[in-house]
Amino acid sequence: MSEDVPSLSVRRAAGPAKAVVLVLHGGAEWGQSAVHPWRLAYLRMVPLARDIHQAGHEHGVAVWLLRNRVRGWNAPDLDPVRDARWALDRIRAEHPGLPVVLVGHSMGGRTALRVADDPAVVGVCALAPWTPGPEPVTGVRGKDVLIVHGTRDRMTDPADSYSFATRAAAGSARLARFEIEAEGHAMLRRSAVWTRLASTFTLETLGLPTSDRSVTAAWTKPDDQRLRIPVQQTEK
Repeated sequence: MSEDVPSLSVRRAAGPAKAVVLVLHGGAEWGQSAVHPWRLAYLRMVPLARDIHQAGHEHGVAVWLLRNRVRGWNAPDLDPVRDARWALDRIRAEHPGLPVVLVGHSMGGRTALRVADDPAVVGVCALAPWTPGPEPVTGVRGKDVLIVHGTRDRMTDPADSYSFATRAAAGSARLARFEIEAEGHAMLRRSAVWTRLASTFTLETLGLPTSDRSVTAAWTKPDDQRLRIPVQQTEK
């Protein structure tokens, strides 16, 4: 693989693909070093991609995990945004017309929210997203959006994702935000909760069956509750 080209790890659907999930990893504000397969930000998304695939592959869901060229956001170049659009182009070439759900963590969450304006994208699941300051909300207009943040996150500010949610809610198709109590940024302490919400959102957005009703119930909550849905420490 050329260092100038991102990498994709693809998990195929059990039969003909009916939808694709694109999984995006985190990174740093600045950095030109290569993203190797053993970098923690990338490795963190490998089991998540596997579990989403396990939940959806029998229903025709393929899961593509992107590994960026470099680790930084690197404004104004926005390297991960360029890489994600590259991946979306390749999904479109292989699966023209299929709906795409984006799942991103940290910087990958920010990237997903930016590239959600792609016409193939129907939903975005942003996990502990990095959404500093006046992060634009135009990308999620008309899309389903789920934001999940740990209350003890010290890497990306939960207050920022709440601010993003309040500004994006009016333009999105549906938007809900969960707050996982006693959880930090790495999604390690309560990994099953993150996986459950991401997988459930994916299936629900694609109109596929799921036994978990937490996301379905979230859409119907009043506006003042829907953006701060608590996940108690006792919930798994």
